[in-house]
Amino acid sequence: MEKADIGLIGLAVMGQNLALNIADHGFQVAVYNRTTTRMRQFVEGVAREKTIVGAETLEKLVSSLQTPRKILLMVRAGSVVDAVIDSLLPLLSPGDIIIDGGNSRFTDTDRRVKKLAELNLHFIGCGVSGGEEGARHGPAIMPGGDSKAWPQIKDLLQSIAAKVDGIPCCQWIGDGGAGHYVKMVHNGIEYGDMQLIAEAYQLMRDGMGLSVDAIQGVFSRWNEGVLNSYLIEITADILAFKEDGKPLVDMILDSAGQKGTGKWTGISALELGVPLTLIGEAVFARCLSAFKDQRLIAEDVLGLPQKVFEENAEEMIAALEKALYASKIVSYAQGYMLMQEAANTYDWNLGFGEIALVWRGGCIIRSRFLDNINQAYAKNPQLQNLLLDDFFKQALLDAESSWRTVCTLGIKLGVPLPAMTAALSFIDGYRRGRLPANLIQAQRDYFGAHTYERADKPRGEHFHTNWTNEGGDVASGQYDV
Repeated sequence: MEKADIGLIGLAVMGQNLALNIADHGFQVAVYNRTTTRMRQFVEGVAREKTIVGAETLEKLVSSLQTPRKILLMVRAGSVVDAVIDSLLPLLSPGDIIIDGGNSRFTDTDRRVKKLAELNLHFIGCGVSGGEEGARHGPAIMPGGDSKAWPQIKDLLQSIAAKVDGIPCCQWIGDGGAGHYVKMVHNGIEYGDMQLIAEAYQLMRDGMGLSVDAIQGVFSRWNEGVLNSYLIEITADILAFKEDGKPLVDMILDSAGQKGTGKWTGISALELGVPLTLIGEAVFARCLSAFKDQRLIAEDVLGLPQKVFEENAEEMIAALEKALYASKIVSYAQGYMLMQEAANTYDWNLGFGEIALVWRGGCIIRSRFLDNINQAYAKNPQLQNLLLDDFFKQALLDAESSWRTVCTLGIKLGVPLPAMTAALSFIDGYRRGRLPANLIQAQRDYFGAHTYERADKPRGEHFHTNWTNEGGDVASGQYDV
């Protein structure tokens, strides 16, 4: 029997759809699942007329592959990935390649790359975005890890990826954990986008008193303009869905789940000192939503503001479109700030314009202005921040008045807009040449002798003041508050 081009381990929804996608592009696929029954059902069912063969054991899977062997893991992130790798190691030969297509933490990927390199094996950490539909018909793929393996898997991965303008949404990201890091940031931006959309929905629903049908019409119109994106599109579809004649969305419990990638993005931002305020608020908004029982009690105890929407609805909807667009730009800009800092910290040569091209198709955060991000970095590869590019600068300035109007309305009506207001506050802080951190530095020096720099002295010189005439001139070198 002809040897397979690639092996795939893990036949949950994503694994099955990726296997079908790979086979559709002319590759022979061998598949294995810990539960043999699921493997047989898949091979004898939807895959029966595809170039897909089943393997009952890992030994049979490995022996059925061309050399160097390429094995794609579609298993749960964490210890399961390590367990599968350990089971494969005795069966592999130098030069073989393991690809992790799950949502693994980038530090785990970095560790695995180094571990397998010591054994003359190659490891690829591969972010895959697009959900079930993307896996089946073309996802966005973000591979990183051992660059020596990229030429051997490039054709296969780019074949199955989404295409926009003939360009595959799959490009080499970088060494070590770079691929999974970029996928993590992608998911953080996704958290921000979803929260912003939810805030716009709630402001129209609870603040302005619009019906679900009316809001559905708004999102449908928005998807034809600057807000055109996958998430806006599916939001319109969701709002149109009815069960027994009633909008299903009204019957879904308002307690959001999360898998952890948004949290990881926030943790990385804190570790690297990047002000990822919008995405952080989006993560915390999901956490707050989980306190459903307490929120019901609090509504009864604290009540809601007794304010009535009195503004012109159409004018406010037009303002909300601009506010959502500007906030969305900030979400991407903060994500890019984080990737730039990570590239400096971890010595990755990330192609920021190419990352935008990867995200144009197949993935959850695909949006119209990703082309503008690519153009910004093509025009200025040393661009410090997307917000300094002419296109994005003008978009923010054009939206500013509407943005402030919307945030003011949310505060007035008591409708929470944590991500949208955080985005506006970030802009107000980012563009202000002087912030009140001078007072914070004085406070730190007062209670902890942590020293400060002076605006009228060269940078790098540190000073300490004996604020009370009791503490002496000794500065702190041990503590940082």
